[in-house]
Amino acid sequence: MAKAKIFMWEVAGAVLISLAGSLFHFAFDLFNKWPPVALIAAVNESTWEHLKLAFWPALIYAFIEWPFLWRYAKNFWAAKAAGIFVMPLTIVSVFYGYTALAGHNVLWADISLFVLAVFVGQMLSCRILLRRPFPSGVKVVAVIWLALMIAAFSLLTFFPPHCPLFCDPRTGQYGILK
Repeated sequence: MAKAKIFMWEVAGAVLISLAGSLFHFAFDLFNKWPPVALIAAVNESTWEHLKLAFWPALIYAFIEWPFLWRYAKNFWAAKAAGIFVMPLTIVSVFYGYTALAGHNVLWADISLFVLAVFVGQMLSCRILLRRPFPSGVKVVAVIWLALMIAAFSLLTFFPPHCPLFCDPRTGQYGILK
């Protein structure tokens, strides 16, 4: 029973995270470029800003599912930290890999990659949720890692380093466009 329940929550999460991430792509413009929305929504077309589209909905979904799964899943935050980390990692590695081979990006491939990365992250989370409890040290490290990801995704839109991951390919600018 618990396995089926966890699996259904993770699959539903993959669908909802994908849909929410798609909406977050347009939220900054829809909210008239209101700076607080920049924390969770893409503010330009850089790869970094597109990683937020998986990160924030996945984190929000984790907080939604926590009250329903914590009794069944003793590795909850370790699972969420791993799954949420794998989403942007998958996007970056596959995006830069396929664009290096193709010479350019393709919109349908980018959208498919986003959905695939979300499903990969949620399925990794599911596998970890179904394991025996980890030692408490692993859980602490996972929560610290999640906190570091929150800090990075919160700050680097406003203070982006000048490297290709943060550069808007259309404008050549970084962070919130003026």
